[in-house]
Amino acid sequence: MAFISPVDDPERSDSHYGAKGDLDQSPAEPEGQHPSATTPPLAESLKITSPKHSAAGIPAVLSTLSHAYEEMGVVRGVRALLQVNKVDGFDCQSCAWPNPDGKRHIAEFCENGAKAVADEATTKRVTRQFFESHTLADLASHSDHWLGKQGRLTEPMVLREGASHYTPIEWDEAFTLIASHLNSLASPDQAVFYTSGRTSNEAAFLYQLFVRSFGTNNLPDCSNMCHESSGTALTETIGVGKGTVTLTDFELADSIFVIGQNPGTNHPRMLTALQAAKRNGCRIVSINPLPEAGLERFRNPQEVLNTLGSGTQLADLFLQVRINGDVAALKGIMKVMLEAEERRPGSVFDQDFIELNTVGYQAFRDDLYETPWDQVLEESGLSRERIAEAAHIAMHSERMICCWAMGLTQHKNAVATIQEIVNFLLLRGNIGRPGAGACPVRGHSNVQGDRTMGIWERPRDAFLDSLQGEFGFAPPRQHGFDTVETIKAMHDGRARVFFGLGGNFLSATPDTNFTAEALSKCELTVQVSTKLNRAHLITGHKALILPCLGRSEKDEQSHGEQFVTVEDSMGVISPSRGSFKPASRHLRSEPAIVAGLATATLQTRSAIDWMELAADYDHIRDHIAHVIPGFDDFNARIRTGPFYLPNAAREGLFRTTEEKAVFTVHPIPKTQLADDQLVMMTIRSHDQFNTTIYGLDDRYRGIHGGRRVIFMNRNDIAARGLREGQSVDLTSHFEGQVRIAERFTVVSFDIPRRCAATYFPETNVLVPIGSVAEKSNTPTSKYVVISVAPS
Repeated sequence: MAFISPVDDPERSDSHYGAKGDLDQSPAEPEGQHPSATTPPLAESLKITSPKHSAAGIPAVLSTLSHAYEEMGVVRGVRALLQVNKVDGFDCQSCAWPNPDGKRHIAEFCENGAKAVADEATTKRVTRQFFESHTLADLASHSDHWLGKQGRLTEPMVLREGASHYTPIEWDEAFTLIASHLNSLASPDQAVFYTSGRTSNEAAFLYQLFVRSFGTNNLPDCSNMCHESSGTALTETIGVGKGTVTLTDFELADSIFVIGQNPGTNHPRMLTALQAAKRNGCRIVSINPLPEAGLERFRNPQEVLNTLGSGTQLADLFLQVRINGDVAALKGIMKVMLEAEERRPGSVFDQDFIELNTVGYQAFRDDLYETPWDQVLEESGLSRERIAEAAHIAMHSERMICCWAMGLTQHKNAVATIQEIVNFLLLRGNIGRPGAGACPVRGHSNVQGDRTMGIWERPRDAFLDSLQGEFGFAPPRQHGFDTVETIKAMHDGRARVFFGLGGNFLSATPDTNFTAEALSKCELTVQVSTKLNRAHLITGHKALILPCLGRSEKDEQSHGEQFVTVEDSMGVISPSRGSFKPASRHLRSEPAIVAGLATATLQTRSAIDWMELAADYDHIRDHIAHVIPGFDDFNARIRTGPFYLPNAAREGLFRTTEEKAVFTVHPIPKTQLADDQLVMMTIRSHDQFNTTIYGLDDRYRGIHGGRRVIFMNRNDIAARGLREGQSVDLTSHFEGQVRIAERFTVVSFDIPRRCAATYFPETNVLVPIGSVAEKSNTPTSKYVVISVAPS
């Protein structure tokens, strides 16, 4: 039964932050007086319908056409979509799912990829007249969705100290302003240089080269907030911080476990690979707190009959775990396998592989044997029968792949959880052979490539030695700030200049109000962007917006038209060439922006000819080939098409300290809640990519016309005396601190008891800056303890 929510009160403030018993209870400031750090809780006409049980199909096609027409028009839209993910076209701006090695479809994109293309290639423009018409406070009174819909940024803009409006600035003056602030710092470590996953390999390499030439390793990036836990876990256990499978392995697998991932919304092209695997006889297991339409049935838009029919059933088994119940679930599955192995030694585990290629098995086995079943069942929320079903599939699989995403990486015990997946794979030798392996699915198109290019606050000595040998300067060796440490450093005054190469730092990071305070304490904040976002509104004393080219646009430099490269989730390096006329003659490419900044800042302190590197990206690729393993003959190889980077674990070689894969032992995390508390995880809607909001619908979950909702179990709703459709405030609890987000609509959903889900970035305000994953320091956005009360 659908219902319409009441109109919200637009005068109420969005959130409060403070220590327990010391909340800021001051009245909200008059509307428009100062910028809001979070999207305002504006009036919504929210409609709730029944969730869907299949993904894609005709609705996806219609949605794709609608977004393309609205943003680009018919001719431009068709032209753009026919070029995305083609070898001679541009790489999709959305997720990092790989393209086929061989022949590609005419339409090699998904619905969300089409939205990303349309968002960048829009014909709408944000000009100097737009900024003349809107104060900062006025812009902040609008939603994030509205900000993004205004169009492409067209020229550099500056916010002078004390000003209420952005005004135009010439590029050279902007570089001089940044250089002046950087060179006046007492130490290079007082500046931080953020990077998003949309940055190309060439831009990322040049960026880290400039930052280290300047004298710091303060290179936080979006990996710190998503798959840092994966890299840490995999490096420790198999010697490489990346996945070990290729797209071809999906065709060979006879079981695929999809854990803590919603591919239907976040990586829709993955559904095609899962469908092909299923048709080859593969069995698919989904482990997740929420049922997701994309893992129930898939109606492939490439197949007319499949689109019009009921589609392909994907998941053979759905294990609905409690939030953070994954370690318990995996231990339960492996415990069943161990019991079967002990009954028939050698019939379940690959003892030859374990003996020859691993260490730590005996301690792992002893811990698994001693793990009590009542703890497994309590913390996983699963029955023993369902766990046994999953174990049966694993035991009868010769080639198994495990996939995961941020549903696993953003918990305090995230590294441990991913290492349990490695344990699970090692038991039957499922790393280093065809059709099997680990598959962390990256959520942004070149986030993995950025790390390969050296965007990391903790660089290895071997990389720095190569950099020094190639360019003749001594790179800094002291580790820098990651994303969480960057926020803290800005907040306490250790960092005074923030430079962001892409992304929406404010909305992507945890503890939104704390982060806003941190940014506002900076002397200067700089954002390199294509579209307007909330990070442009919460600034340092001075601020710059530097508009850059998009992936779909031609990149003309003094030596001719250029192309860039990207790396996908499976370590494939692909070229990307834009073909559209740039949105404005004032736009510059990211390499050109970095080169201009480096020239202005370093001047005679650097012997590198930065402008020559930006004039011809072949020069950048030549340096990459000399510095980074796997890129030999980079320029020649990339001109013949995509190529794979080497991956030792994929070949069965484990470059750990022991030169073997490592079994690890971890306790099952215990959830401890007060009677009125829930565990909340943040999720994306289907009309969203990271912090970019394309629309206000999430049709797979039955949400239309709004985003401020909280998904709750119907029994939890009743136990709190609430009702579906009621407006509630959410309070997070962490170490005596509380944070409040106001006016969310209660939605009854199929989610385990004592669990809840909300959309980010709206509830990032509830994620504590001090709550992070062990070892990786990733914010725990998938595990926030909250209470719910009527508004």
